[in-house]
Amino acid sequence: MGKKEQINNEKHKDIERVQAVLQLLKKQAPLSVKQEKLCNNACVERFLKVKGENVKKAAKHLRNCLNWRDSLGIDHLIADEFSAELAEGLAYVSGHDDESRPVLIFRIKQDYQKFHSQKLFTRLLVFTLEVAIQTMAKSVEQFVILFDASFFRSASAFMNILLASLKIIADYYPGRLHKAFVIDPPSLFSYLWKGVKTFVDLAPLTMVVSSLDFEESLEFNDFTAYPRAASLRFNPSSISSNGKIGSCSSSRFSFTVSHHFDSVKPWYLSLADTSSAKVGPTTNMGPAISPLNARSYSFASPIDRTPRGNNNMGPMKKSFFPSTPLPTKSKDMVDHSEIHHPRAMRPSFFQSPAMFFKKDGGKGHTISRVDKCRESFQPFLKFYRRPYDEMIYRSKMRPPLGGLISIVSPHIRRRHMSASQRF
Repeated sequence: MGKKEQINNEKHKDIERVQAVLQLLKKQAPLSVKQEKLCNNACVERFLKVKGENVKKAAKHLRNCLNWRDSLGIDHLIADEFSAELAEGLAYVSGHDDESRPVLIFRIKQDYQKFHSQKLFTRLLVFTLEVAIQTMAKSVEQFVILFDASFFRSASAFMNILLASLKIIADYYPGRLHKAFVIDPPSLFSYLWKGVKTFVDLAPLTMVVSSLDFEESLEFNDFTAYPRAASLRFNPSSISSNGKIGSCSSSRFSFTVSHHFDSVKPWYLSLADTSSAKVGPTTNMGPAISPLNARSYSFASPIDRTPRGNNNMGPMKKSFFPSTPLPTKSKDMVDHSEIHHPRAMRPSFFQSPAMFFKKDGGKGHTISRVDKCRESFQPFLKFYRRPYDEMIYRSKMRPPLGGLISIVSPHIRRRHMSASQRF
C-alpha cells in the first residue's frame, strides 16, 4: 500500500506542476487553438523534465518556444516550399525502428549553404522534424537522426550545420532526441568535436561512426539476397557424369568438361582417376573434393591434400610426391617433449581489491567507445542504406504539411498526357 500511495502522490504532483505551467502561460498571454493543442500534458512534462521540475523555468522556456514557432511560421510550413530538397532527398524520414521511433536522415551537401540562407535550412530542418512527429504513435515521443557527412570536405562547414541542428532540437524540441549519429565526417571533425562537445547539451546522445566498419555486414553482402548473384553460383546438379567432351587425367586429378555450356564452371575437378592409362602408382587420397572447393583444393600444397588425422606419412611420401629430406636426428639435439615447462599459476579465488574499483566490476573486458557506437548504429544501418523514394516520403505527410502536390502514379500521368495530345 505504501508504494501505491507514493506513486499516486507523484502522479498528482506532476499534474499540479503541469497545470501550474499552463496557468503561468495563460497569464502572460492567451493561447491560440493551435498552441493549446501543442501544449498538452506530455509536452509540458518534457519541458519540466529538462528544467528540473521547476515550474517558472519550464513556463519561460515553453513561452520562448511558442514565440519562436510563431516567428518562423511553423504552422504554415508545406512541402511545396521544399520541392527541390524533397526531389534530391536532402532531408526525409526513412522509416521507423523496432520501437516505432521515426528515423530521420539528413544528407545536406556542402554547397547547400552557398546558395541557401541559414533561415531556409532551419525551416527545412523544422519541416522534417514536424513530419517525423506526425508519424509518431501515441506511445512514442522520441526520434533518431542520422547526419550523413560524406558530402562535406570541410570539417568546419559541417560543424556549423551540426551545431545549429542540435541547438534547435535542444531548445525547441526538448526530450525528443533519442540518438544522433554522424556518419563519415571529414578527417578533422573528430578534433573539432572533442573541443566543442563539452558545450553542447545533446553531445552525450551524439555518436560518430564510419560506414566502412559495416562493409562486411552479412545483412547486405549475403549473395542469397540478390537473385542475380545467387544464380551465378555453382550448381552441382548441372554436371552430368555420363556426358563428357574430353578427359584429362594424371596422378593427381582428372579434368572433365560438361555438356552444359550455360553453367559458370563447365569443368569439374576430382581426385578420382577415370582414365585407363595411369601415370605412376595410385593411392587413396582420402578427402573428397566438392564443387565448392575443387579449384582451391587443386592448387593446394600436397600436405593440405593429405587426410586429416593420418599420421602415417611414410607410404604417401614414397608413392605420391617427393619431399625434402629432413636432417637426421643427432644425439646432441634436445628432445623438446622431455622439457618440463613451469606451470602457470591458476587464478586465485580471492581477487585483488583493485578489481572492485574498475568500471566493469572485474567481470570482463571494457568495451571501447568506438565499439559502443558501432553496436548502437547497427540497428539503423538498414535505414542509412535504404534508397530514397520521394513518393513514399510524401505519403507520410499529413495536411497541411503535405502541400498541394498530390501523389500520382507514373502510369496514370502518362495516360493523361496521351489523352490530352489528341486535342
